[in-house]
Amino acid sequence: MRRRVLYFFQAASLLMVLVAVALLAAITTMHFAIHGAEVQVPALKGMTVADARSQAAGLGLNLDVDNRYYSGDVAAGHILSQSPAPGTVVRREWRMRVAESLGPQTAEVPETVGKEERVAALELRRAGLEVGVSARMPSSSAAEGTVLAQDPPPHAQGIARPIINLLVAAPDDDAPDGYVMPDLTGSPASSVHAQLARVGIKAVTAKIVEAEVAPVGTGDAPLRPLARQGLVTAQEPQAGSRVDQNTLVRLTVAK
Repeated sequence: MRRRVLYFFQAASLLMVLVAVALLAAITTMHFAIHGAEVQVPALKGMTVADARSQAAGLGLNLDVDNRYYSGDVAAGHILSQSPAPGTVVRREWRMRVAESLGPQTAEVPETVGKEERVAALELRRAGLEVGVSARMPSSSAAEGTVLAQDPPPHAQGIARPIINLLVAAPDDDAPDGYVMPDLTGSPASSVHAQLARVGIKAVTAKIVEAEVAPVGTGDAPLRPLARQGLVTAQEPQAGSRVDQNTLVRLTVAK
């Protein structure tokens, strides 16, 4: 009887060991299944697009060139920025997005205002630039399809991307989907807010600066009042930019 009890406990102990080994193996397998599919994002900035794509593929990652920007620091054809950041742990097959450098700006921004939209687009492509957003606004002073404004403006330097946005004349009975930002500097802030509100654009006074003080009069001449008080001294977006009802205009006003 004692021998049977001993055999029972030995068999139970062996069974428990086998169960523990099986559980440990399952946990180890699960750990490698989960973490074995994870990789650390490499640092790609400064690499050529081809080399970056090759390194990403070697880690099981996909790479897309999401944007292209001018840069005076990073050579053309090399990676300017990336997402996710280097060192981030992601799963294999993760899609990485990078921006490619175009090198320093060499393209001259042509004058397209007054030209037919198709002709303007052709000239931009010949200059190595692309047409970005083409907004339309009714105009009684220009034929339908004529470019009314462009952003960046002609001959602009230091632009970030090779993309030019156009504002194009539409028939008088069309509802506008954009406007040309006027030059607001020198106008009273109160009238600017009212002017923009009439077309559904919100403006905020983002910054207040000290007004310029005019020179003090001499002799019997009366003192001149503070100059530029209450007037707009700066604006964002700049004059000539395309804006719509989703644009928030920020004003700098003198006090």
